[in-house]
Amino acid sequence: MDYQYIDVQPQAAAGVALVRLNRPKELNALCLALMEELTRALEQLDAEADCRCIVLTGNDRAFAAGADIKEMAGRGAIDMLRIDQFSMWERIKKIKTPLIAAVSGFALGGGCELAMLCDMIVASETARFGQPEIKIGVMPGAGGTQRLTRAVGKARAMEMVLTGRFISAEEALAAGLINRIVPVELYLQEALKLAGEVAAMPPLATQLAKEAVLHAFNSFLDHGLVHERKNFYTLFATEDQKEGMAAFVEKRPPQWKGA
Repeated sequence: MDYQYIDVQPQAAAGVALVRLNRPKELNALCLALMEELTRALEQLDAEADCRCIVLTGNDRAFAAGADIKEMAGRGAIDMLRIDQFSMWERIKKIKTPLIAAVSGFALGGGCELAMLCDMIVASETARFGQPEIKIGVMPGAGGTQRLTRAVGKARAMEMVLTGRFISAEEALAAGLINRIVPVELYLQEALKLAGEVAAMPPLATQLAKEAVLHAFNSFLDHGLVHERKNFYTLFATEDQKEGMAAFVEKRPPQWKGA
């Protein structure tokens, strides 16, 4: 299948597929079209018996620097509900094949959420993780308030979500968000190596083991995601959301009204 915004190598290594986000000029911003392609590609790979592990990556500068703000800036709460962009995230969550994120540079907003949707994260020493949505008048909506809190704890997640502060690869490793840090020239190689180790294991056992670990992790996650998305959509009815996204697009400081 031909893709515009991603590249797919079904056999990057024995039993391992590689999917690369490919909007380099936009720092791999997650527009709806990219997410649609990504979801279809992952589901197709998940159905392939020869695919036993999938590595998801971007480029050295950015895994993904967030959602495509220009695409969302003019939308209201009802628009967002009708688009139902998170249905694609739910489909990715159901992928049975183990997913490994290979992250270098920025993994922000939706990019951080996408990395956390994977089962493991290998990061380069330049990786930066963050949920800066607060700076444009909204909040994380694709699992950021939920998965980040479970990964790094309430206090650190609260600081990241309420201030938009980024954390380094070292902080992410210490907090338990990622598996390992390697030099930037080796992060993809290391992720493929880890994927190869997973792919060498019995495939049904790895799928069921993944399911069991996620059951422990997700026991109350679904309820939290419903609450998060309700609040996320509600913010698209505020003046501050319009101002925050307009300011981002126009590259100027926002003027908050609290309305």
